[in-house]
Amino acid sequence: MEILMSILIGFLFMAAVYLILSRSLLRIIIGTGLLSHGTHLLLLTMGGLNGKAAPVLKDGVTDYADPIPQALILTAIVISFGVTAFSLVLAYRTYKEIGTDNMELMKGTEDND
Repeated sequence: MEILMSILIGFLFMAAVYLILSRSLLRIIIGTGLLSHGTHLLLLTMGGLNGKAAPVLKDGVTDYADPIPQALILTAIVISFGVTAFSLVLAYRTYKEIGTDNMELMKGTEDND
């Protein structure tokens, strides 16, 4: 299962880097979202995928999963959602003001500065 997750994580990172390096602002935002999802899967895979034990410690239970990776991933999901929402609002406002989402056309020129 770890091999399959590693391949999926690599694919997500590859697609994220491709989208981040594009000229469209919307593709850059989607790329950062994919990058954060790849990071979430990486943290989950590093925490172990043995799924047999619950992440709850009770009296008399000797086999349990580490709850720290799940807590870190939940926090990272909330933070990435907030950053993505802010980026989308900022991109929408930029599109309304400038009229394009092409990063090359958004560069300032010496005449406009």
